[in-house]
Amino acid sequence: MHSYLKIHKDDNVLVALRDLEQGTVIDFEGQSFPLIDRVAAKHKFTLTDLHADDSIYMYGVLVGKATKDIPKGGLVSTENIHHASSEFHLGKRKLNWHKPDTSKFDGRTFMGYHRADGSVGTANYWLVIPLVFCENRNIQVMKEALVDKLGYKKAKTYESEVDQLMSLYQAGKSPQEILQADMQASAEKAANKRLFKNIDGIKFLTHDLGCGGTQQDSQALCGLLAGYITHPNVAGATVLSLGCQHAQGHILQTEIAKRDPAFSKPMIILEQQKMGTERNLLQHALKQTFTGLMEANQNERRPAPLSKLCIGLECGGSDGFSGISANPALGYVSDILVSMGGSVILSEFPELCGVEQELSDRCVDEDTAKRFMDLMITYNKRAEDGGSGFYANPSFGNIKDGLITDAIKSAGAAKKGGTSPVTAVLDYPEKASKPGLNLLCTPGSDVESTTAEVGSGANVVLFTTGLGTPTGNPVAPVIKLSTNSVIYNRMPDIIDINCGTIIEGTETIPQAGERILEYVIQVANGEIQPKAVLLEQDDFIPWKRGVSL
Repeated sequence: MHSYLKIHKDDNVLVALRDLEQGTVIDFEGQSFPLIDRVAAKHKFTLTDLHADDSIYMYGVLVGKATKDIPKGGLVSTENIHHASSEFHLGKRKLNWHKPDTSKFDGRTFMGYHRADGSVGTANYWLVIPLVFCENRNIQVMKEALVDKLGYKKAKTYESEVDQLMSLYQAGKSPQEILQADMQASAEKAANKRLFKNIDGIKFLTHDLGCGGTQQDSQALCGLLAGYITHPNVAGATVLSLGCQHAQGHILQTEIAKRDPAFSKPMIILEQQKMGTERNLLQHALKQTFTGLMEANQNERRPAPLSKLCIGLECGGSDGFSGISANPALGYVSDILVSMGGSVILSEFPELCGVEQELSDRCVDEDTAKRFMDLMITYNKRAEDGGSGFYANPSFGNIKDGLITDAIKSAGAAKKGGTSPVTAVLDYPEKASKPGLNLLCTPGSDVESTTAEVGSGANVVLFTTGLGTPTGNPVAPVIKLSTNSVIYNRMPDIIDINCGTIIEGTETIPQAGERILEYVIQVANGEIQPKAVLLEQDDFIPWKRGVSL
């Protein structure tokens, strides 16, 4: 394993691949010098002497400016650099790219659920959703009534741990004794057998929108919900409305028609203010949902080409290894899938700051490039008007683990999109309808962005993490990939795939990419359930436009 890495030939910093002590002699490209500071793994140190206001480059792009002199071998930190990124403009199209070898996957299929609109699902769920937050309680009542009885309750609980704590309390144990007690793990209870063998689950999507905000928020909410209802992983839906809110049923139906003009899935819309009592509403909802499930259960898995996969590319809890291990491995998967006629979605626009020129140049035509640049400019201006531009995107955890400017974070995050041309630029919550690489305007917040990618049609999400995050989604399997082996070994209950092998030098990026795609196919077949699915990590947060980075 090497101790440090230069990512791009034009970079003037090196990345530490392991902890390097002060005084460690660096031998690189014919020069030898000692480290001025201790440099922890994932952090960077200078390859040349830098002066105040000198530019700092990583991944071949501008990622910051020095705020003071930094000697060769000095640690790069928030104490001596600040965010900076290059200006961008409408340039020439750069659409030539090196397509990867796809021979291992040519002719391969997955077993999916075929929909009337031609899309194919990797799962088969029924949705129960509110048009307004006032209906969240009724959604919860339906969940309590349906999930266990129909065989969808997960077996693992922590009830026995609570029983143990109660026993210790009743035995007169002190708080200190209880904290030090050896707790026995819960025995897994046998789950009820599923009544509907072809329905993977019933998902209940609560939220805090629909009324009380702007009409733009309600319109966007209806678009997002329409994206979920028309999603290939969704068999049908029950929609509860209060009646007087901004987000009306006819708006939802208009948004559904935009995405699927010949929409034919079973869908029930019930309005409480028309139905009267809660009992009347819920009895109708339960009966109609049950008969809808009977219809949806007729669909069975059948072979589909890999071109029917639409993969969301996501990251959360990123670290200094994200851009050199897991993210470029996803980029390789992206290029393979695009080469085979599939589609991928890259989002999180605040984390594309600094790579706008490259991505706009890769857009298939000037109109697409202009739309991308306009969305980036408008979004950043809204953030600045609210007192926080893209520069404020990195979190405490990002900074602690080496992503000390937004441009450093962005340059690594963009690697998830591979090298293929950008075929479409989408504004939230538009649907991805073209094969190839789609750019979707979302915040950098991982749950909001994952929610949006699935709403745009991703039937699988690949999610990289360096610090560990449990994020999942109600209808699309979220496959978690670690950027380093330490977090993979520490959090095996939430992470599916280890890409730390790339850092350790035991696997190349293409080898990791092919391994990831093999796993995706198994998930798409229903053979493997990712950890987020097993844990029922059903995160669903609509983006309230302009509030979140």
